[in-house]
Amino acid sequence: MKKAFLVIITTALMFTSSHINAQQTALTDKQINAWFAKKDWLGGAPLQPHKTINKAELARQYQLNQSYWDKAFAFLKNNDLEKLGAGRYAIDGDNVYAMITEAPTKNLDDAKWESHHNYIDLQAVISGEEKIGMTPVSKLTVTMPYDASKDLANYSGDGKLYDAFPGTFFLFFPGEAHRPGITTNGNKPDKKLVIKIRYAE
Repeated sequence: MKKAFLVIITTALMFTSSHINAQQTALTDKQINAWFAKKDWLGGAPLQPHKTINKAELARQYQLNQSYWDKAFAFLKNNDLEKLGAGRYAIDGDNVYAMITEAPTKNLDDAKWESHHNYIDLQAVISGEEKIGMTPVSKLTVTMPYDASKDLANYSGDGKLYDAFPGTFFLFFPGEAHRPGITTNGNKPDKKLVIKIRYAE
């Protein structure tokens, strides 16, 4: 009798848990837009999200790995990025880490399309300016097949270019190819932040 009762309770808990998880991921477009616009998820970070960000995918990833995102935005809030030198900065082991680079921008033909499978890129210009290309991977031709050791694939093709200035960040999810570091007018110095955030399937 006691064993049967435990089975019933366990089954009920499993159903309740799966029901809650389903509710968490089944957000409407209206709910996603309201959540995004409120910007509580930014945790007080001083940067603004770029208009190209996939709000639905951000909301899904935030639900699945909230601690990763909270730590990433805390890094943005708690550090003076202009004072940080080039290099890699630990945030949460290999789950979340930051890289700062200082290099001249590139001519369009020298900038490669790229995408990743295991990580989401948060990219922000710290000082300087650049253009960043963005387009679905499905619209490009593979030039370097995915290399798991680098979490990187390269492509050729066309996509839309966006201006990237200090104060704004971009997010690139798997399936979204990006082409960063393109010159706006001459190969000027460009200090850049990339935060790698582990992707949740």
